[in-house]
Amino acid sequence: MKQMAVENGSSVMEFILMGLTDQPELQLPLLLLFLVNYIITVVGNLSLMNLIYLNPHLHTPMYFFLFNLSFIDFCYSCVFTPKLLMGFTSERNTISYPGCMTQLFFFCFFVNSECYVLTAMAYDRYVAICQPLQYIVIMPPRTCSLLMFGSYLMGFTGAMVHTGCMIRLSFCDSNIIHHYMCDIFPLLQLSCSSIYINELVSSVVVSTVIFLSSLIILISYVLILFNVIHMSTGKGWSKAMSTCGSHIITVGLFYGSGLLTHIKTSSAGSEAQEKFFSVVNTLMVPTLNPLIYSLRNKDVKLALKRTLKRISD
Repeated sequence: MKQMAVENGSSVMEFILMGLTDQPELQLPLLLLFLVNYIITVVGNLSLMNLIYLNPHLHTPMYFFLFNLSFIDFCYSCVFTPKLLMGFTSERNTISYPGCMTQLFFFCFFVNSECYVLTAMAYDRYVAICQPLQYIVIMPPRTCSLLMFGSYLMGFTGAMVHTGCMIRLSFCDSNIIHHYMCDIFPLLQLSCSSIYINELVSSVVVSTVIFLSSLIILISYVLILFNVIHMSTGKGWSKAMSTCGSHIITVGLFYGSGLLTHIKTSSAGSEAQEKFFSVVNTLMVPTLNPLIYSLRNKDVKLALKRTLKRISD
């Protein structure tokens, strides 16, 4: 650990995570709240993954993408939630320099990958609704696998770029991170070397990810809307909306909370606001995704009933 810090010109051996609040009376309630949230996230996403795996009628492109979304949300929550919970039970919540860089890498990897998986899901819905007769031809297992491989590859590339740029910085003054995890901007504030390259690279990478994924999602839904408008039956409209509704809600929560987290304001409560939206993005969205797709989806409800009946028998 010492060698890694010296090689990167950093005298900081560990960071102190300040967490969500410094008020002692809130530590226990928040610990219980986020512990319950973590359990629901883990159980919900693992259950949805198992339902999709165990039920052959869910072995379709839509549920293949949903399986990967649940896998990412499960891993995503495991990156920082255990450390957050530890912070509520210890007076000094520290994380080593290598541990911090590792957490940053996996955070960036899963965030970027989720962006592209949501994009692939939007394209899948476009093909299913606008070109239903060619759906099997356009979205065979090979194409779906390639889309997922591309999503993870792009996520890995983005994470390598962010982490590589962070490792080149020197941390030689304060080691106190005013956050509950090792995120890009809280770390940049601690650097005692120039962060111009980091800010430039972060802006380019984040802008590219958001622009590409948002553009594809927007085009997909515009085309879906045009197709739905020309449907002659109300049944077709209802089916299209029920198919896309869960994905629209998920996209809105993920992108909305993510953008609000990084909007900088000059107000005194900007840090608290940033932490709030970060909690929504990193803790609440992975919890809500399996609930959104389960409660609004007849196929998942049917699979759950069949699985429970199989277990009881």
